[in-house]
Amino acid sequence: MSMNFKRKMPVPEEIQAMYPLPEDVLKTKEKRDKEIIDVFSGKSDKFLLIIGPCSADKEEPVMDYVGRLAVLQEKVKDKIIIIPRIYTNKPRTTGEGYKGMIHQPDPTKEEDILEGLIHVRHLHTRAIKDTKLTCADEMLYPENYRYLYDLLSYVAVGARSVEDQQHRLTASGMDIPVGMKNPTAGDFSVMLNSIMAAQGSHNFLYRGWEISTDGNPYAHAILRGSVNKHGQNIPNYHYEDLILLYELYCQKNLPNRAVIVDTNHSNSGKKYLEQIRISKEVLHSRRHSDDIKDFVKGLMIESYIKDGNQTVDDTVYGKSITDPCLGWEKSEKLVLEIADLL
Repeated sequence: MSMNFKRKMPVPEEIQAMYPLPEDVLKTKEKRDKEIIDVFSGKSDKFLLIIGPCSADKEEPVMDYVGRLAVLQEKVKDKIIIIPRIYTNKPRTTGEGYKGMIHQPDPTKEEDILEGLIHVRHLHTRAIKDTKLTCADEMLYPENYRYLYDLLSYVAVGARSVEDQQHRLTASGMDIPVGMKNPTAGDFSVMLNSIMAAQGSHNFLYRGWEISTDGNPYAHAILRGSVNKHGQNIPNYHYEDLILLYELYCQKNLPNRAVIVDTNHSNSGKKYLEQIRISKEVLHSRRHSDDIKDFVKGLMIESYIKDGNQTVDDTVYGKSITDPCLGWEKSEKLVLEIADLL
């Protein structure tokens, strides 16, 4: 057998017992979860901004960034709910490159997954405790979700994972909103099938247990653009795309119709400055249709302290080591402009 079993990992319950959540963190999460769910259920007309680095790299710049978001949240709290992106798992198209904090709690050192799990739990806990903002992460590995489920207020399933049965069924057992991205090829029907699966109840094998789920009524769509067979980026944030997805949603009669528009990735062609224009175009589309206004619940924006990106070996504080991000000054200005436009 070619697999090398290195060490037995603690189960999630053991990690949670070792690092329990303070009472104030639990109360903050309960309050924030309700506020965010109310947006997806239609009880609240606030706009969601899921914003932050492409990938979390080091604790201090991430906490510096989330602290800035907390100050900004107070300025726009009447209209916007900010959900910081603390993305600690990174899909790698070729398997090479930085795979995220869970693999490497320090991107300049060797992989240590046990230390990574502990470090990530500490970081998410600290973010809630220090800023009163609960955060988003990507569910790249369904079996890892239980290590963080009591800390997250939003989960995304990526374009490469959305067709996977285990991701869909695991999402059906979540009690927080989970966004299902369109696949890289762009097929809306695949994404809608994923939402339908996540909203349904299931019995399946998970972490050595036979489990049953009730279904997640807050599973929803994320539009992130697509790539055709020639490697060209095909945006899907335009008014016509939003109308088409809304009509397909209605045909399937799915509850809590909702979409988040990802302003980066294939929608921007990873040209991070385009996120500013794309955000404003989506808001313009919302103003032209009541259906679209109710349907588009928010935006996903890749943003950090410094503009652009760098290699893992570079040392610019608060600059992405994966995809390029919008720097803080531009991000703050954009959030304030979004609030004015809503």
